[in-house]
Amino acid sequence: MTTEADNCDTTLEATYSDSTAAGSCANASVITRTWTLTDDCNNTTTAVQTITIEDTTAPSFTVPADITINCEQDPSDLSLTGDVTTEADNCDTTLEATYSDTTAAGSCANASVITRTWTLSDDCNNTTTAVQTITIEDTTAPSFTVPADITINCEQDPSDLSLTGDVTTEADNCDTTLEATYSDATAAGSCANASVITRTWTLSDDCNNTTTAVQTITIEDTTAPSFTVPADITINCEQDPSDLSLTGDVTTEADNCDTTLEATYSDATAAGSCANASVITRTWTLTDDCNNTTTAVQTITIEDTTAPSFTVPADITINCEQDPTDLSLTGDVTTEADNCDTTLEATYSDTTAAGSCANASVITRTWTLTDDCNNTTTAVQTITIEDTTAPSFTVPADITINCEQDPSDLSLTGDVTTEADNCDTTLEATYSDSTANNACTTVITRTWTLTDDCNNTTTAVQTITIEDTTAPELISPIDTTINVVCSEIPEIPTVEFSDNCSSTADILVVFEETNGFNENGEDYQIIREWTVSDACENTAVYTQILNVSNENTVIEVNDERCTDDGNIDLFDYLAAETDTTGTWEIVSGNTTITDGIFDPLAAELGAYVFSYVSTTDFCRETTRVTIDINDDCVVLPCGVEAFKISKAITPNGDGYNDFFAVQGLSKCGFVINLKIFNRYGGIIFESENYQNDWDGSSIKTSLGGADKLPNGTYYYVIVLKDSGLDPMTGPLYLGTK
Repeated sequence: MTTEADNCDTTLEATYSDSTAAGSCANASVITRTWTLTDDCNNTTTAVQTITIEDTTAPSFTVPADITINCEQDPSDLSLTGDVTTEADNCDTTLEATYSDTTAAGSCANASVITRTWTLSDDCNNTTTAVQTITIEDTTAPSFTVPADITINCEQDPSDLSLTGDVTTEADNCDTTLEATYSDATAAGSCANASVITRTWTLSDDCNNTTTAVQTITIEDTTAPSFTVPADITINCEQDPSDLSLTGDVTTEADNCDTTLEATYSDATAAGSCANASVITRTWTLTDDCNNTTTAVQTITIEDTTAPSFTVPADITINCEQDPTDLSLTGDVTTEADNCDTTLEATYSDTTAAGSCANASVITRTWTLTDDCNNTTTAVQTITIEDTTAPSFTVPADITINCEQDPSDLSLTGDVTTEADNCDTTLEATYSDSTANNACTTVITRTWTLTDDCNNTTTAVQTITIEDTTAPELISPIDTTINVVCSEIPEIPTVEFSDNCSSTADILVVFEETNGFNENGEDYQIIREWTVSDACENTAVYTQILNVSNENTVIEVNDERCTDDGNIDLFDYLAAETDTTGTWEIVSGNTTITDGIFDPLAAELGAYVFSYVSTTDFCRETTRVTIDINDDCVVLPCGVEAFKISKAITPNGDGYNDFFAVQGLSKCGFVINLKIFNRYGGIIFESENYQNDWDGSSIKTSLGGADKLPNGTYYYVIVLKDSGLDPMTGPLYLGTK
């Protein structure tokens, strides 16, 4: 208590005494507390306090966790499903939780959901609840033993489980009403009546937990069918062995599984005693859908003993030109017939007797008709052959030939053609000649005769006239037209003639030449004419015309000299046959010449041109010499400019320009490959290692094999081996003066 106070005592201390009465519950009560305060003089004061004790706090606990169990487990087994833990209360120490279950159906018959409500109350009925969910499920598949694989025959029933087997030892964790089922998948077997059944057995519990297992049922057919084979039989060749109503068919076909049996057969035919006869070995085969096969053999014998028939052609007479093998003329057999053979062809053999002449005869024709089994019929026809027709031919046309031709040469005068005879194929016409002569003409009357083998004869006449109208011929051919320059006029050729009929002594030849040369330098013609006649005065004229070019032929000569080379004689540049009585003229250059002598030492450096005109053998010719005067008398280094090459040579033995020279090599050591060409491009000299020794001689020439070449302009090609320099080319004048 508080606020103790006393008028005198300052050390007051109140005391109390309690009286307790039961409350509304075990943990509740009411205390009546009497407080007493006494001072030191025992003055006492009392007061009452009521203390009410109650319990309104609910206990606490931990609910078990939600859990899923299998259907075969006991949900009331708290060791499995769990119990509450950590029970606690503010006042009560003897707590015990309880539960109540509410069960709902699960997803299948063996499944459920238990809602478990846990309750914990203290002694004052303060209560706490909590819910635990227990899920009961069935996930375990049942078990069973599948029947063993089995092989049965096609006639057995695979749905007969007493035959194929049923499952055993069905078991499940929860379900007690198990019943296995199956479904079949059938695959084709090795044949139509065979198959393989894949039987899938299925066992499901009430919660659709399923177990499957496979059993293989093989269905096979190994039993061959049976039948009765037809009896052996003999038939005629005209009868049809494929007619089973004649030869017989199999009967009593039977099979364990196949109901659509159809026997077939194959025939092996062996030759009989003749072509239309045979022996058929008929093998009957009955095969079921699984190729189980039964065979049996039937023998069918086919024979032919009946001869064929026909009508023989009538006897006939024909001409020898007619063909007795032409059956459209002489007749062929008709109405051929045979019981079996449909490809009958009558044949014949002829016996020929001589007639009244070579082309006449009598044929005895024996017709034979034989079937393929040699059953034969024969009949005779007589064919008479005669020849009364003369042959024909075309006589050669009348002809005129030259006297040198041979009248007995039929390829020239003609032979008979189109020889023809109705019968004779070996005709050969002959002739006889009657000859009449008249001066230069002869007439032959030729009588042609053609006789066949039966002496039927035809004659015709041909006239052959022989005359000489051919003039003598030139037998040494000449060029009829020649275009030449005046310096190259050829000699008159030697000619010979022959005649077709006259002898050489009887040939008369007259020659005449006309020369149209003029001194004015104009072109002209030379006409050469040979008139030749034979003994019959047949005349021919043979002419040769020379078109001569008389233009002023200019021979260009180029030379290069040094100022100290000494006097130059211009006459050295002329051809050997040139007339030297003329005078040299200065065409260009300021210099003088005396009697053809040119002194380069007195001339200025540069080019000088000189001209000389001459006439030789009806030909005008101008020699034009160009001399280049220089002072390059010292050998230069080994470039192109280092070499001095002769522009002209005059190999006349005077010591000047006698050889073609390539100077300037002594310090270079190059090897010279030299080729000299004429103006037509022909090689007339060549050397692989030239030593400055060519003097105008030819080692390759078509000019009659002359040792020295004629005057004129030639061309050189120089290759300095291993120098690296380009080939050097240029003109070269060759003279003899």
